[in-house]
Amino acid sequence: MSKDYYKTLGVEKTASASEIKKAFYKHAQKHHPDKPDGDEAKFKEYNEAYQVLSDEKKRKQYDQFGSADGNPFGGGGGGGFQGSHDFGNIDLEDILNQFGMGGFGGFGGRRGPQRGSDVQMNIELSFKEAIQGVSKEIEIPDFSEDTRGSKTKSLSVTIPAGVESGQRIRLSGYGHPSPEDGGQPGHLYLVVSVKPHKTLRREGHHLVHDMTLKLTEAIQGGKREIETLDGKVRITIPSGTKTGDLLRVRGKGVPSSGFSGDGDLVVVVRVDIPKKLSKKAKEAIKILEEEGM
Repeated sequence: MSKDYYKTLGVEKTASASEIKKAFYKHAQKHHPDKPDGDEAKFKEYNEAYQVLSDEKKRKQYDQFGSADGNPFGGGGGGGFQGSHDFGNIDLEDILNQFGMGGFGGFGGRRGPQRGSDVQMNIELSFKEAIQGVSKEIEIPDFSEDTRGSKTKSLSVTIPAGVESGQRIRLSGYGHPSPEDGGQPGHLYLVVSVKPHKTLRREGHHLVHDMTLKLTEAIQGGKREIETLDGKVRITIPSGTKTGDLLRVRGKGVPSSGFSGDGDLVVVVRVDIPKKLSKKAKEAIKILEEEGM
């Protein structure tokens, strides 16, 4: 069964974007894992719902299909949002600032020293790195040596599986130092850019491969080799395959983020109908016609 994200956030299906955001921050403020009494499991649920309902395209697909990827291919592991759920990208301080409670003053305590400002930089990943995850050695600004960040230092970063272009990965404490004694440094956010693949594209939690078949292949069926991120696989083409049919290779899509099973590799079929036929081919078609085909 698909999850009811509106029920999770406690809003109506007609809720505006601002109402959805307000509901999420209310729950996030209460359950964020950075709090001593936070609840990581609950926070993940609220974040999962918010990631879908705050995105106009994903919300439209969710409303229509009950799945945030608008998945025409079937479940793939339980429905619902099929992307990455890195709740670490959402900073408790950012949540509190939404309510004018930065510095944890909103919890009734004394406002602490101001945190340093955040920094943002881009990171480019191959399609395979983004889907399967990767550890990379990157150069980041070294604000401890130079507050302008003109010097750099190497840092080993683990990129989680399933990240998408535009997603931010937070590296806590690698931003600008605090302007006040005892204050925490800001964060460094890596903004992901994913290079396209030559034969695959991503659709939610699935990888999609477009395959063109000859008319004879579609009629008779057969075998084909296709590329996956782990090498080639051989698939069976059933006889009578037609344009629009979907062939599935289980478990060869985007790895599970913990909320569902691994996605699939889905082959979308298009049958190539020749525009010109030889005399012999026309005779063969005539025979098929006489057979009622």
